[in-house]
Amino acid sequence: MEKQTVRKKYLPEFVYGGIDGAVTTFAVVAGALGASLSSGIVVILGFANLGADGFSMAISNYLSTKSDETKTKIPIKSAFATFLSFILIGFIPLISFVISFFNPSLARYQFTFSIILTGMALLIVGAVKGKIMRKNQLLSSLETLIIGGCAAAVAFLVGYALQSLA
Repeated sequence: MEKQTVRKKYLPEFVYGGIDGAVTTFAVVAGALGASLSSGIVVILGFANLGADGFSMAISNYLSTKSDETKTKIPIKSAFATFLSFILIGFIPLISFVISFFNPSLARYQFTFSIILTGMALLIVGAVKGKIMRKNQLLSSLETLIIGGCAAAVAFLVGYALQSLA
């Protein structure tokens, strides 16, 4: 019973980290591809984002939870849930690029697969968000997908506009 309570207690952090991990990592992928950078650069930037942004979010969550006077959550557990989720779900946009290194025949589809996998991840995490917030899960899923799509579109356009700098 204790484990289930702990899981539910830190589920919002997991959702928060997962959404941000998928959105920011996919935005990095989209921006790099908008700038016509190589797949290797996409992977490097993607992993750099996973490490740095995941760490930043975890530390921010830790400090925020630590300063919460209600003390309902343990700061290190809150930070770990955010970091773990960011890394796990944030890796999804990179899966097709990593697999393409081992199977080069998939390279021409890697962005398409990244879009599909990231979209599915955002829909699932959005549904969990809706359940936590006791909102319509379908609407929450679509909202999360649209937000992620808009962020990726902005990143792609910025990369495209600045590709001459690469």
